[in-house]
Amino acid sequence: MKVTLLIHCPDQSGIISSVTQFFHKREGNILYLDQHVDQEAGIFFMRLECEFEGLAPKLATLKNEIQGELAGRYHMEWSLFQEGIRPRMAIFVSKYNHCLYDLLSRFRSGELEVEIPFIISNHEDLRPIAEQFQIPYHCIPVGKSNKAEAELRQLELLKAQAVDFIVLARYMQIITPRLIDAYPNSIINIHHSFLPAFAGAKPYHAAFKRGVKIIGATSHYVTEDLDAGPIIEQDVTAVSHVHTVRDFIAKGRDLEKIVLARAVKLHIARKTMVYNNKTVIFS
Repeated sequence: MKVTLLIHCPDQSGIISSVTQFFHKREGNILYLDQHVDQEAGIFFMRLECEFEGLAPKLATLKNEIQGELAGRYHMEWSLFQEGIRPRMAIFVSKYNHCLYDLLSRFRSGELEVEIPFIISNHEDLRPIAEQFQIPYHCIPVGKSNKAEAELRQLELLKAQAVDFIVLARYMQIITPRLIDAYPNSIINIHHSFLPAFAGAKPYHAAFKRGVKIIGATSHYVTEDLDAGPIIEQDVTAVSHVHTVRDFIAKGRDLEKIVLARAVKLHIARKTMVYNNKTVIFS
């Protein structure tokens, strides 16, 4: 059995020694350990991978012992995950298909080690893609008059299928606190990086008129502050006067696919930790 432990707590002497000794006493072999200290906040972060050979302790037992022997002593916030248990990822989409196609292609090829119980959309447009990949598709229209009701239906589906995290693959609706509170630091969004300079329905057109020299994409965890959650991954590409608006849009969509996929893979690999609206991303 192989497990991954994520920790953050007030920085103090002896944490690494105590944690490594904890696993050594249980005949665990530590395969990976990385740590970071936020000097300004005085917070310690650590990611550890440990493998047990032979008779391994049960995951529930390990969790109880971590809580009893380490967490209280160091005032830790922590989580423990067992390798081989694939997280369950729901995808939310609207009408743009580029991110959905990319995620499903990576999933089918085995690149994304997840289960996808369903896709939710507020439109019927992308149902054929879901059918192509043989994934259930639920169309839940969203409007001003039924937003609360629609979100309740979404939550029912998410809970019924024991979904672990959500990916907004260009889902063009604002997520409300009800859903955010149900999935804290577990809703991943993607958007162009022109915000807040070029907001609105046609950001690439506005950026083209301004003559920007780079365009980019940002993937982040969703919070109540619109598009201001902890950033997971970003990338940019150069543009110039020779590029058309169509070139801008094509380059932007390519970046959105790549950046979203990177963010999803980091989350699946348990390499992200959130603190004070920022992320620590382990290698």
